[in-house]
Amino acid sequence: MTKMRLLKALLFCPLIFLATEVLAQTKPVSGKITDDRGEIIIGASVQVKGTSTGTVTDNNGIFKLNVPASATTLLVSFIGYTQQEVSIANTSEVNVVLQTENTTLTDVVVVGYGTARKKDLTGSVASLKAKDFNKGIANAPDQLIQGKVAGLMVVNTSGAPGAATTVRIRGVSSVRSGNQPLYVIDGVPLDGRVARPNINANGLGITPDANPLNFVNAFDIASMDVLKDASATAIYGSRGSNGVIIITTKKGSEGPAKLDFNYSVGMSSIMKKLKVLDANEFRDVLKSYNLTSGDGGANEDGMKAITRTGITQNFNLGISGGSENARYRASFGLMNQEGIVRKSGLKKYTGNLSGQFKFLESKKLGLDFNLMAAQTVEQLAPISNNADFRGSLIGQALQWNPTVPLYKADGSFNQLGGNSAINPIAMSEAWDDKPNISYILGSISPYFKITDDLEYRFLFSINRQTGIRRTEMKGYITIPGVEGLGQAYYGNAELTTKLFTHTLSYNKQLSTAFNLNAVVGYEYQDFAYQGVDLGALGFTTDALPYTSILQNALQSNTFISSFVNPQSELQSIFGRVTANLHDKYLVTATMRADGSNKFGKNNRYGYFPSFAAKWNISSEGFMKGGTFFQNLALRLGWGITGNQEFPAGAAQEQYALAGAGGARQVNVANPDLKWEKSNQINAGLDFAILGNRLTGSVDYFNKKTTDLLFNYTAIVPGPASNLWINMPGDITNKGVEVALRGDIIRGKNLNWGIGVNATFISNELQNYTGPDVLTGAISGQGVTGATVQRFANGHPLNVFYVRKYEGLDKDGLAQYADNGNTMYYMGDPNPKQLLGISTDLSYKKWYVAVNFNGAFGQDIYNNTANTVLPVNNLSSRNIAAALKGNNENLANPITTSSRYIENGDFLKLTNATISYSLGSIGKTFKNINISLTGQNLFVITNYSGFDPEVNTDKSINGVNSFGIEYSPYPTARNIILGVSVSL
Repeated sequence: MTKMRLLKALLFCPLIFLATEVLAQTKPVSGKITDDRGEIIIGASVQVKGTSTGTVTDNNGIFKLNVPASATTLLVSFIGYTQQEVSIANTSEVNVVLQTENTTLTDVVVVGYGTARKKDLTGSVASLKAKDFNKGIANAPDQLIQGKVAGLMVVNTSGAPGAATTVRIRGVSSVRSGNQPLYVIDGVPLDGRVARPNINANGLGITPDANPLNFVNAFDIASMDVLKDASATAIYGSRGSNGVIIITTKKGSEGPAKLDFNYSVGMSSIMKKLKVLDANEFRDVLKSYNLTSGDGGANEDGMKAITRTGITQNFNLGISGGSENARYRASFGLMNQEGIVRKSGLKKYTGNLSGQFKFLESKKLGLDFNLMAAQTVEQLAPISNNADFRGSLIGQALQWNPTVPLYKADGSFNQLGGNSAINPIAMSEAWDDKPNISYILGSISPYFKITDDLEYRFLFSINRQTGIRRTEMKGYITIPGVEGLGQAYYGNAELTTKLFTHTLSYNKQLSTAFNLNAVVGYEYQDFAYQGVDLGALGFTTDALPYTSILQNALQSNTFISSFVNPQSELQSIFGRVTANLHDKYLVTATMRADGSNKFGKNNRYGYFPSFAAKWNISSEGFMKGGTFFQNLALRLGWGITGNQEFPAGAAQEQYALAGAGGARQVNVANPDLKWEKSNQINAGLDFAILGNRLTGSVDYFNKKTTDLLFNYTAIVPGPASNLWINMPGDITNKGVEVALRGDIIRGKNLNWGIGVNATFISNELQNYTGPDVLTGAISGQGVTGATVQRFANGHPLNVFYVRKYEGLDKDGLAQYADNGNTMYYMGDPNPKQLLGISTDLSYKKWYVAVNFNGAFGQDIYNNTANTVLPVNNLSSRNIAAALKGNNENLANPITTSSRYIENGDFLKLTNATISYSLGSIGKTFKNINISLTGQNLFVITNYSGFDPEVNTDKSINGVNSFGIEYSPYPTARNIILGVSVSL
């Protein structure tokens, strides 16, 4: 027994010595983490630099940690705050104050092919972090920054889930539809198109485009930077004329593996209803016109029948972590959004994976990679841009006679037949349209630091989209040409873009007073787009989807076609140099040369220089003693950018297949076709006063676009084809932008801030000597071939050109100036002022944010009132409620005129969020946050349509239009409840 105790003692002694040795090799460190307002931060990450040892702060913001005795530095971080390195070399207790991100001039802003400190920017750039984004349902990134940036306008082309948006930075600069900004994701410029096959259904027209950014998950975006002037965008040369929006995705951070999860559920309903007659009002109007027919004896509401409360669910999961030399992040997302119109919606599946790795003992060799994959599955309602007199679903619902039952007594659809109104419920059931698009955006970027100041980087990226669309219209619908037959369409489209970029970057502090930053590069990008279309008319059974039995139709009623765009390539050499003297005087020079096979052989290359300077006045000695200005800087810039967003092969001779195996010429070669160029100057003033409580900037810009790209019909006796030319004329956009941010209250528990951005802009076509160019097609009954917009010298682009309406005469007939024989310039669809107002209030764990956006000085053409709801509809169809009692003659012809041009001014409560931070529950669940968000809560406007922000695409042959509403998919009001948590 004694021997046994001795043996145990001998075995236990080494353990004591071992434990003593281990304890001797570690030391305890503790502390408290707060923010710059004095509030504790729960769940902040505290990690020993260079190791995986770490912990998080508790509910009191306190951490305790045993660290290696050799440890000298802690890394302290938390979402929304700047990471800090804290020395623990000679202490065991530290108190750390984390600074809120994006509050100092040292914040890093992403610019073309690099980054820069905010205080070093010489151009006009707006930078937003994830915390600044609009909350709620966001199908695409452009919706995150609506109303947040001076000079930026974001307008929905349709209220449908996933529909495209019209985005303009500092106005419209091109007569073609290539006015969207260039989007760049993690250094990869996007094509700007989406591989969704188009259809033109019998009588219904063309449905609105999908948003090309639908594949991006808002959960994965860390920041968005809007580059507005030529100094900022010239590095992108021929693609920078309309501005650049750079999207940077989230990356992994050093520390233990972390899991972020959020879930939201929302309800959507129609924001605003059009005022049409209800059943009783309809009967009263029938009596007032002494009409004895038209009363069907029922009480129906066509819009109510096809709309619903839509439910949206959004799941997101992110996993990140890593060490100093190997960081990773993976995320997965699922959005299921029901539209407010029956049988419409969007499902989106996303997955992202990124990593940043360093190799070799010197860590000079590195590798970054990003992979984004997504699939969108749309269900589209039969709502189009250009339906004829039969209308698409919204027009059919608005027109439905409210006294006529939608269903017969036996429960079947009440279809009137002939050229009568289409039953909207029957149309909804008869139509099925499902585009399915798969996306891959992958990039890999190895780099090597030749010296501490010189780095070579290579980037290869591929962006691949494949779209499949299956559409059918059942044969029981009473549309001529489809009734009794049925119609089906199957389309496939493929879009592929490849990118190769080589850059050499140099950043050197040459002396205590002088810093030089430079980048030179070579880039090659090619674009490929092709597709196949199949269709048929006439099916003998409805038992199976028509697209599954296309062979069922007679061969004479089937069609097949395919297309492939001419090869498009862009080759570029670029460089930028920024010199900084004493942090006071900065100069930036940029040059890019782009070569594109879109242009004629005599003008393959375009050259795009820029020059900008900045004076940090507040860094001058004579400003040091003052306390009024914390920052004062003057910026001046000039540059030339380009636009090549027009069809590939436009300068080449092209042929298309014709009947009997022949071919016909469709495009005439123009070897002298030149680049469209924008020459822009910018002058800006940045300031901060009152202890940085009030910060802001003021910019003046003047942009002149020349050598406008345009296609005309070739002049006889030439072949009946297109000819691309540089249209004689210039487009000028000039104005002033103001952005202000004020911290009204700064306290430990209470903080309140207000931000305002405003843009004052004018647009004009000058020196134009070419023939008339008409656009702005008007659709519907009685207006076949009508247009209401044109390009005219001395007027804004898309100026309305119509008859001047002068009211009704004593017989209720419309009167027009000069008896309607003369057309007049009567309105401008381009806003003259843009406004964004945001405010945020925090009190302890509560947070409230509200965002308004508005536009003023623009006009809208109400095509819906013109051709969908005119008084002529009586007695078979409904009319606008505003026509009740105006004694208009039922024989009044339907025609385009200034009668339907309305003031489009509006101010909309776009976004309002209230959230509560629960902090952590135990040691597992951290950063728990609950939020309630409302979107499109109300709009203040005199416009009589659904929404003054909705812009129906009424372009003609690619010539852009703007400011026309035609029975669009209505805007939804959304209420969303969300919860987020970290593990």
